[in-house]
Amino acid sequence: MRYLALATDYDGTLATHGEVDRATQLALERFVASGRKLIMVTGRQVEDLASVFPRLDLFERVVAENGAVVYTSSTQELRVLEEPPAAAFVDALRARGVEPLSVGHVVVATWEPHRAAVLETIQALGLELHLEFNKGAIMVLPVGLTKRTGFTAALADMRMTPRQVVGIGDAENDYAFLSLCGYAVSVANALPSLKEHTNWVTPADHGAGVVQLIDRMLADDV
Repeated sequence: MRYLALATDYDGTLATHGEVDRATQLALERFVASGRKLIMVTGRQVEDLASVFPRLDLFERVVAENGAVVYTSSTQELRVLEEPPAAAFVDALRARGVEPLSVGHVVVATWEPHRAAVLETIQALGLELHLEFNKGAIMVLPVGLTKRTGFTAALADMRMTPRQVVGIGDAENDYAFLSLCGYAVSVANALPSLKEHTNWVTPADHGAGVVQLIDRMLADDV
């Protein structure tokens, strides 16, 4: 067995409109039953993810908040890798009418129309923050923190190397962790810019594409 784990994004990859269908869930179960490991790498907050996807127990690690948090489902341990967002920053965004606004353990998230307001607020407060994009969503994080950060920490916990992992995603922010993987895949609905940097594009989109990848891994280890 060359590849010991599958690392997958959630929204736009595993899930369609925030939900994972039954066929995809069954494929995940087959994958785990084979002795391989699953890793989730998502921009969502763990608490939010658990409310829409009850099978986090299938995943050895969940890398959440775009790399800022690593969650171990078996022990329910939540490890935060960076400092929380400054209250003054969050308050300033709200004062400017930035809505919706989601505040996690580290990430502050909103949508593309508020890009200018977010950047102006960062500059006005002199903060060391950067923006990560995900098909219209904006995530504000400490400088240098990407999905690669949490993915690397999760693999260290699991005593695995990135070359032992197949990764799959759909958006700009997924490149950070896919570029480390031994084999990188994008689903059919992925952004063209991501497809150009992956080894394979699944014929099907969203969860059906993940099922196709799992079938290939179980059949012949891609």
